[in-house]
Formats: sequence, C-alpha cells, structure tokens
Amino acid sequence: MNDPRLLLAEDDEMLASLLRYRLEKEGYLVEWVSDGRAMKESLERTLPDIVVSDVLMPYFSGIEMVDYLRNEIKSSIPVILISTAGNETNVLNAFELGADDFIAKPVSPSELMVRIHKILKTRVA
Repeated sequence: MNDPRLLLAEDDEMLASLLRYRLEKEGYLVEWVSDGRAMKESLERTLPDIVVSDVLMPYFSGIEMVDYLRNEIKSSIPVILISTAGNETNVLNAFELGADDFIAKPVSPSELMVRIHKILKTRVA
C-alpha cells in the first residue's frame, strides 16, 4: 500500500505532534484533527485507510466515531482507539462496537507503528 492515509484524532496537541511526526516519518499521509466535530467532518469528506483516535474527544467521542463508522456509514476501515480511560468497560465497549485495537496511554509511538502496520498488512493480505 503506497502512502496510506491516516486520520489522527487527538486533542492533546503535544501527543498529536509527536505521533504525527512519527507517522509521517513512516510514510503515512496524516490528517490531524483536535476534536470530534472535525473528526466527523473529515470522515464525511473522505475515508482514510485507518483511523487513530483518542476515546475522550470533545463533541464526538472515539467510541461514538466507531459506532458512526460501523453502523451509520457501514465502513470497515480499521480503527485504533487510544485513551487514558483504559478501564475494562471502555475497552470492551470499543471492541463490541467494532474497534480493531485499543492502546492505553501513555502511547508508545513504536508500539503504535507496529499495531498500525499489522492491521494494514492483514487488510491487504
């Protein structure tokens, strides 16, 4: 897959900057949004190859985004959720709605890269 498009939804600007740098260095075309409203607007314009989203986003949460993708627009694009709220209920709810992966903060950029590569590799195979 050449230049995969990734939507990064993260309201922590420092973390988003770090992740965006690493993702772009790995060859991803990254669109960064800082709130759920911008995330939903981006998804309505065009679907990326993968979404990495914080669960606790203003206006439209990462969990609501998974529900929107899977149940409203019937998209199966991969979604990785990240959150400080890594309690069992949130994790199970995310997977039940159709999230592909869940990473608790603090996020290791290297771990995120491995998970993204794995998900995209299985989608292409």
